[in-house]
Amino acid sequence: MRLTKTYLRSFNTKKLDTFPVEILKKVDRPTTFIKDFDVQRLDEREHGFNRAARGDFGPALKKERPRMPVKHPLSASLVNACGYLSQILQNKITTQRAPRTDDPVMMARHIKEAAYFLRADIVGICHLPPYAVYSHNTAGEAIELNHKYAIAIVIDQDFKTANAAVGNDWISSSMSYLAYSTSGFIAQILADYIRRLGYPAKAHHARNYEVVVPPILLWAGIGEMCRIGDIVLSPFLGPRFKAAIVTTDLPLAIDKPIDFGLQDFCAKCMQCARYCPSGSIPFDEKITHNGYEKWHNDVEKCTKERVGNKMGASCGVCISVCPWNKPYTPFHRFIQWTMRNIPFTRNFAVMGDELLGYDKPKLKDKWWFDLEDVEGRLRVSQFSGRRGDHKKK
Repeated sequence: MRLTKTYLRSFNTKKLDTFPVEILKKVDRPTTFIKDFDVQRLDEREHGFNRAARGDFGPALKKERPRMPVKHPLSASLVNACGYLSQILQNKITTQRAPRTDDPVMMARHIKEAAYFLRADIVGICHLPPYAVYSHNTAGEAIELNHKYAIAIVIDQDFKTANAAVGNDWISSSMSYLAYSTSGFIAQILADYIRRLGYPAKAHHARNYEVVVPPILLWAGIGEMCRIGDIVLSPFLGPRFKAAIVTTDLPLAIDKPIDFGLQDFCAKCMQCARYCPSGSIPFDEKITHNGYEKWHNDVEKCTKERVGNKMGASCGVCISVCPWNKPYTPFHRFIQWTMRNIPFTRNFAVMGDELLGYDKPKLKDKWWFDLEDVEGRLRVSQFSGRRGDHKKK
């Protein structure tokens, strides 16, 4: 115990995280109502992208699905990195446990410090909900995963790029795979480190998930469920991130879910629904689906837009137009504080976005090339320069 107290005193406990997560309101359960016993484990084969690859949404999307993430050369390079990460073996555990690793508080802090050292943007820890484990993987194999804890590793997709993009242009897939590959890199190293300490651990990331990410993000205090659908929105990054997960039996103190008023905010805002090019984001009230009370995204419409987009690579319009998608500047910190703490100010979020011009892409900051790989040959996209503004509904 003396060692633990000395260890904790050696740090400024209010400055552990990159963002001031200590200022957020902590609650016992996520703000999205979850009827735990009614939540059925999901089969990864039923993910929208996998259904497209299977042909559920027609032959055109079945043909286009393998090409979607690699038709832009930068995205293809990032996808390639994810492929290498997925091949790393994760079964070797040191037989003897390292000394001084049985204190949950100390180890939670240590693991977070290690993740931030590896350049994570936000880290949270929770008990692994049984329903957050896929029932089967894409090969149809049953998944058994009984680890006690889940560590969520969040990576920003880059505000400057998001601010210069329409959202469904040629950089969209690269933004996703930047965060997928970086969070996967961190997760693989962290899981390997935990196994070297003598505890089982497994990294879950793009092309290697055995867990459903959103419920873990909710319970680990990363954010709240939003109108976009099965998306967790962070009070610091908005929806502009991707996450990898490490599951383990290493003793860890857990974080609590958070409440920053997002359910009320999303009920009023509807910016993502107005701008969604596929019409997949609802204007309606929440429904109950698989034990969750939430806004229900039309998976088929969303997948068709992301896979079948001929004017770019994938889609992230909802990310670009979200009022929470902002840089962490003093001005925006103040605005975010008001939206968290003064409910009536949430009514003016969309108006403020439009007044300050955030609803339009900042084309002067565009840095990428509008290139498309067509049967192994790169060409300037025939739609280059024709992106225009979002089509507001």
